[in-house]
Amino acid sequence: MSQPNYLTPEGEAKLIAELEDLKGPRRDELSARLRSAIQMGDLSENADYHKAKEDQGFLEGRIQEIEAILRNSVIIEKTQSTGVITIGSHVTIQEEGFDPETYHLVGPTEADPRKGKISHESPIGKALMDKKVGDTAEADAPGGRIKFKVISIE
Repeated sequence: MSQPNYLTPEGEAKLIAELEDLKGPRRDELSARLRSAIQMGDLSENADYHKAKEDQGFLEGRIQEIEAILRNSVIIEKTQSTGVITIGSHVTIQEEGFDPETYHLVGPTEADPRKGKISHESPIGKALMDKKVGDTAEADAPGGRIKFKVISIE
């Protein structure tokens, strides 16, 4: 069995909405493009047809990818804080000499560091797992090793 995909309820809803869009309007739009290209005749030199077939391959691949993610998903429920960092925790950390930063620990599928969502499998995410307020942690970041303190957990 493959690794579970940890998703927040919002992440799951976003994937379901994307899947519905891909299977409905996007698939219909591609079908129309293919029909139109086929009606033009000679397919061997028909750029519209080849582009539509390529787009169809990407669309079907993304549908399969989302279905696989959802099939193996584990929804991260908001639980009462145990005072220990787990997947789904909102964590505020502070590196010495820098302002505090807040992160939401999520599964790799939803990770988006620019939006404050980091994977529990990332170097910082791994360093944070199972820590408590006041604990310090170290992680290897692209800019070198960083050391930070856990300020709060929600």
